[in-house]
Amino acid sequence: MRPANLKTRLFLDSGDPQETKDIMQLMGFLDGQTTNPSLVAKNPEAQKRFQENKKFKSQEIYDFYKTVIQQFSQMMPEGSISIEVYADDKTTGEEMFNQGKEMYTWIPNAHIKYPTNNAGLQAAEKSIQAGMRVNMTLCFTQDQAAAIYAATKGAKKGQVFVSPFIGRLDDLNENGMDLIKNILDMYKKGDSHVEVLTASVRSFEHFMFALRLGSDIITAPYKILKEWAEKGMPIPDENFQYNHPELKPIPALSLDLSQDWTSFNIEHQLTTKGIQKFAQDWNALVE
Repeated sequence: MRPANLKTRLFLDSGDPQETKDIMQLMGFLDGQTTNPSLVAKNPEAQKRFQENKKFKSQEIYDFYKTVIQQFSQMMPEGSISIEVYADDKTTGEEMFNQGKEMYTWIPNAHIKYPTNNAGLQAAEKSIQAGMRVNMTLCFTQDQAAAIYAATKGAKKGQVFVSPFIGRLDDLNENGMDLIKNILDMYKKGDSHVEVLTASVRSFEHFMFALRLGSDIITAPYKILKEWAEKGMPIPDENFQYNHPELKPIPALSLDLSQDWTSFNIEHQLTTKGIQKFAQDWNALVE
């Protein structure tokens, strides 16, 4: 059962319905699920086809993704299910929005994932105006988080998530947990319409410190949620520390959330690389 003092919502980061069933049984609850092209590519059925060299046709891969998403939605009708659009470095904001609009009809509890680049923010702005829910992914800086806030003004709480990828910042020897704290502190000065979804959680320590910081949501892979459940679902107290002096601190910035989103510096090498990787994993499944 859900711990009484757990305020953070917990999502599973997976494209495998069996993992969802297992975690729900282990924990007794799950608040949502995040998916992306790489996770769909790891789905056992997709992997089987890939190994047999039976690639999907272009429409067929979308139909497969839709079926998997609907399974998650049926298991968690009250939860949030994130569905990511296909995007490469040439995909326009209009193309992303049109994909997102279609995917939004797949289930009643969707958040559409757009990358935090110029086209993705354009798509997010249009999506909020259309009354859709969005999850802005591949976020690596406070500037990007500020741009997301500005692009989605007018949204209600629960309508917008930002997904900072902490593990990938660790790969650059930067302290990704600093970014979570900086964004949470920045958003406290606003209207709370954007919720922080800690993503790219690589370790149990990442998970526990995100709880300690009060992240609105954490999405974690199967092995980490399993470990947490098996340890009795502990909640860290205020003395819990994330001690990694080898990682370079990420200083907090003082940013004006009332600015137009186009005034923020949203470029980051990991956003570009992440878009390329997701596109590559998706295309590997398609004829």
